[in-house]
Amino acid sequence: MARRLHAEGARSFFVARLDEGEHLRAALGDRAARIYVLDGFTPGSGPRFAAAGLTPVLTALPQVSAAAAWAAANGDMAAALHVDTGMNRQGLTIDEARSIVQAPDRLRGLEVILLMSHLGSAAAPEDPRSAAQLEAFRAIRPLFPETPASLAASAGIFLGPDYRYDVVRPGVSLYGGGPLDQPDERLKAVATLTAPILDIRNLRPGDRLAYGRQFTADRPIRAAIVAAGYTDGIVRAANAGGYAWAAGGRRPLLAVTMDVLAIDIGDSAVRVGDQVELLGPNVHLDDLAAAAGTVAHEVLVRLSRRAERIYLGED
Repeated sequence: MARRLHAEGARSFFVARLDEGEHLRAALGDRAARIYVLDGFTPGSGPRFAAAGLTPVLTALPQVSAAAAWAAANGDMAAALHVDTGMNRQGLTIDEARSIVQAPDRLRGLEVILLMSHLGSAAAPEDPRSAAQLEAFRAIRPLFPETPASLAASAGIFLGPDYRYDVVRPGVSLYGGGPLDQPDERLKAVATLTAPILDIRNLRPGDRLAYGRQFTADRPIRAAIVAAGYTDGIVRAANAGGYAWAAGGRRPLLAVTMDVLAIDIGDSAVRVGDQVELLGPNVHLDDLAAAAGTVAHEVLVRLSRRAERIYLGED
């Protein structure tokens, strides 16, 4: 994904872990591309940041001190500052940010190239939390008036221009995840997961399918057994309202087990060996997430390495 974005002109990337940043730098090659590491800077990590040309996102005063000490001994370092505006997960408090500005020696050797925060309720526009976080960020912004700012990730981008500032950080929306945790016609599916039908079975009323009481037929049902299960990343709970796509229509999920799942194929003309779409343009990412009681992000990261990856349009 990053290589494709780079080919399209993107030059700023965000990763969670330091090792992810190292792998991404090796994949991109371009030393001019900026790769931010959201975990920040820990004592002893300086050589790895320098070797890979990575930029730490400093989220706590001890990280600021550790990065400044490294810079004092080894040369100036670019860094981002993450300020907490109400998510209460990561970031300097507003008072801590002010204390840094009031004691500029604490940043000696550090070039702050980005001021950022993160929204906690952007997927729920009616929640007043986002507006409160925006006001808090506006109060912090004058502390670093010349520094580019970033507040919005995927859902925040869709809240409007006030939230976008200088840098946006789209994540799940790059893969088709909707800003309101539901399908959005402005976004197209990116990931497609398919698997073949292994068998077709006829269930009678009262027949139980799979383990325990996961599913009991209340009528005659033609069920297709498909070669994918929760080992491949299809969340087991998705059988309550989830669906697949086969023979030109939606087919309800009946049961999900470790290596296979079952779908109701009705009287459709499907055959053993036919491919079933489990995720893609006809099986919306957010629909599958909703059926599983989770979010699109988790559906995507659960897709296991057993599923063969075929990348289209990488370059």
